[in-house]
Amino acid sequence: MENEQNIDNQQSINIDLHEEQQQNTFFEQRTDLSNLSFAVSNIKTQIQKVIVGQEDMLELLIAGILCNGHVLLEGLPGVAKTLTAKLLAKSINVPFNRIQFTPDLMPSDVIGTSVFNPQQGTFNFKKGPIFSSIVLIDEVNRSPAKTQTALLEVMEERQITTDGVTYPMNKPFLIIATQNPVEQEGTYRLPEAQLDRFLFKINVPYPTAEQEVKIIAAHQKAKGQHLTTSIDAVLNADDVIKAQEKINEIHVEEKIINFIASIVCATRNDKALFLGASPRASIGLLNASKAIAGMRGRDFVNPDDVLHVVEPILCHRLIVTPEKEMEGITPEMVVRDIVKKIEVPR
Repeated sequence: MENEQNIDNQQSINIDLHEEQQQNTFFEQRTDLSNLSFAVSNIKTQIQKVIVGQEDMLELLIAGILCNGHVLLEGLPGVAKTLTAKLLAKSINVPFNRIQFTPDLMPSDVIGTSVFNPQQGTFNFKKGPIFSSIVLIDEVNRSPAKTQTALLEVMEERQITTDGVTYPMNKPFLIIATQNPVEQEGTYRLPEAQLDRFLFKINVPYPTAEQEVKIIAAHQKAKGQHLTTSIDAVLNADDVIKAQEKINEIHVEEKIINFIASIVCATRNDKALFLGASPRASIGLLNASKAIAGMRGRDFVNPDDVLHVVEPILCHRLIVTPEKEMEGITPEMVVRDIVKKIEVPR
């Protein structure tokens, strides 16, 4: 009897030790995110030397870089959309180009064109401004469809094909586009195929009264000097690529994947929507959730990470039916209603 009792006690101890090991394994970081957190903190510190507020925009912009996704900034004139994109590029030591989209801009003005070389009797391809690492496209909706389509291949496949030759883009490669939501004269609505290629659409609001005071005080203190001169490059291309690789290692449980799929599939069956989200949106939700988790110091995704990015990822991809649009229903309202109906995994 005593031997049997000792065996039972030993088995109980082994079970307790096994459970403790499982708990330690669960809470132990499987991926070292210290360098990633340091890099994100450095970028924020540099940009916040100039930009007051706009924390959500800044967080999503950095998340876009970490998960290799393009970003569309939409806001009224003067809310620092273009300035933030330029500061972000300056804080990362990579090639940067700016393209001002206008109604007369041609596709060749973006991707490049073949130029005849009379000495060699051949055509040589002269690369356009799209060949860079961070490309700022200002007022992207001011160019017609023929110019818009020049971006489709490069945004999705990170390459340009012309005259039967394919030219790969730099790594990393990110497009940050801006547009004005109220000025309609001389603008063209972005095609759904192009909107779907933007990971995020970030709505940039006006600053609060308190933030406005800080902005004015900063410009007064600068005494005519441009504030961007205070920005230092804190990362290079290799640092960004390594950070992206760390994000790819973030753990995602099956229940989170099912949660993402449930949200996206619900947009395709909602009667208030004429067009739902694509599988590219599902992958975007997955990647962006991993980026947010990594930025918050976790090597696993939880439902809050998904919910944090669900609106900026889905809303620009959805089209509300004309009837619901007349009732004042917006894509944001539909997404919030869908999320409320879906059980959040525990």
